[in-house]
This record gives sequence, structure tokens and C-alpha cells, in this order.
Amino acid sequence: QLQASGGGLVQAGGSLRLSCAASGRIFSGYVLGWFRQAPGKEREFVAAIRWSSSVTYYADSVKGRFTISRDNAKNTVDLQMSSLKPDDTAVYYCAAGSRLISSTIGAKNAYDYWGQGTLVTVSS
Repeated sequence: QLQASGGGLVQAGGSLRLSCAASGRIFSGYVLGWFRQAPGKEREFVAAIRWSSSVTYYADSVKGRFTISRDNAKNTVDLQMSSLKPDDTAVYYCAAGSRLISSTIGAKNAYDYWGQGTLVTVSS
């Protein structure tokens, strides 16, 4: 089970940190990812991290602004978001999947488990 938290209202240019807590053991073969869905739009990939190696992946739209990280001891995956823009407004979801290869990291259908989502609103 995944539990996302940390969403809220922030002004453009500000920062916010999301956290995803996983209950139960995260096996080394898993990838933990963040997706987001804006009103009227498809759910899109934001960032992901391989649990075993900490290799990270980012969507071009957030590269250089967002940082994904994991904490083995706490079983959490965080998304540090900086230089936020109004276009970043969305419900953010964390997800977990196994047997993902690099070409499927950004595919929402490749993930097995999803959290409930947390709303991020960036005001202009």
C-alpha cells in the first residue's frame, strides 16, 4: 500500500516536498514513481527511481526542477519540487512496479500499485 502526502498551495517559483510511504517491504526489483494528472488531462509521468540502484528518471518538463529520492530506512520516496509553475498544478500520485525496463518507466500501465494522490496547486 502506498500513501502520498505533502501536497498544498504554493506560489509560482516556490518549493514543495511530496512523500510516498510504502507499507510492507519494497523489494529490490521495484521502481517507485510519481505521476500527475491535471484537470481534463491524462495522467503523465513525472519521475521514478529504482529501489535497488537509486537510478533516477525524469520527464523533460521537470528535469532540473524536481528531484526524486528514496529512504530505505523509512520506506519512503520523496519528490522535491522547486521553481514550481502554474502548469505543475495537478494531483500527484505515487506508484510502484516491478520488472520495469527503461523504455517502460514512463508508462502508467506498467505500474502495479498506486497511492491515493495528493493535490498540488501552484498559483501565479
